[in-house]
Amino acid sequence: MPRPISAVIHLQNLQHNLSIVRQHVGKSKIWSVMKADGYGHGIKQIWSALKETDGFGVLDFDEAILLRKEGWKGPILLLEGFFQPQDLQLIDQYNLTTSVHSEWQLFAIENAQLSSPISVYIKLNSGMNRLGFSPSEYESVVQRLFKMPNIRHLTLMSHFANSDTKTGVVEPFRQIQQFEHLSLETCIANSGATLWHKQTQYDWVRTGILLYGASPSGKSADIFGLGLKAAMTLQSEVIAIHEIPAGQSIGYGSRFTSTKPMRIATVACGYADGYPRHAANGTPVWCKGKRCALLGAVSMDMLTIDISDCDDVKLGERVELWGQNLPVDEVAQAAGTIGYELLCALAKRVPISYENKVE
Repeated sequence: MPRPISAVIHLQNLQHNLSIVRQHVGKSKIWSVMKADGYGHGIKQIWSALKETDGFGVLDFDEAILLRKEGWKGPILLLEGFFQPQDLQLIDQYNLTTSVHSEWQLFAIENAQLSSPISVYIKLNSGMNRLGFSPSEYESVVQRLFKMPNIRHLTLMSHFANSDTKTGVVEPFRQIQQFEHLSLETCIANSGATLWHKQTQYDWVRTGILLYGASPSGKSADIFGLGLKAAMTLQSEVIAIHEIPAGQSIGYGSRFTSTKPMRIATVACGYADGYPRHAANGTPVWCKGKRCALLGAVSMDMLTIDISDCDDVKLGERVELWGQNLPVDEVAQAAGTIGYELLCALAKRVPISYENKVE
């Protein structure tokens, strides 16, 4: 028998979450973000569940080409743009839209030999200081691109660093508004802005984490009541049960010591599966319809939970590490990280199955 850990991807929940996003954006079009292999869910297996989207946003050419070979004929946006001048040949061949954020990219487009003009998203650095042209140079860049025969369509693009707060988009939004006279299509809203800052939705939104049923802020309470559903369930089984007296320690480094007699269960899941090694004592784990507390350090292949209040837990009992009953954001918060990281970090050794496959 194989080791009992597995991940289940709920394709119907991806479809459902896209419909929830659609309700929030009105007439705006949606880029469904699929970078990091669909946030760990598997682009090849899930893209058809999101085929009602208006376009897919990806990070690299492998992801974009995979979508084309799988049959997607709609828009594909390279969120980080191209990395070498010769990449423009792939953009041309596969009809991709690319972001542009640097002077060398402008020069490359000007000098490329293409079969047809391409569409470009011009990145504005509105304060995040990762990629993009400064506000002072942005208009001249736009005018330069307007003059290039290799350009078919231009879109203003930027990114918010603090869209998960009520005030975090104010100053960047003002910078973006100063370019409205250019009459460009605009795409600036990420998942947080899509939910909480309707004025930023413009022509396109870029939603990632919402599609997978987790919170842009990293707090599950912030999306409670929206109707989103977890697209991934990480599950395993109880492989050992022990009764321990007071004064006994659990796991590496004896990070937890019991103060009373306890019943504990060992679960076949560890940090080599993608579970956060630094999850604190008390991190919730779902077992037998209850939240049980993680006890002690997470090891490479196993973790231990308190089942003192679950007398009917037996060997082989199913355990949910995150998913339908336990939001991934809660687990992530206990480990000092965000749900994005846990979903993307699912280890290759964890077998994945797909529910309700879409034809």
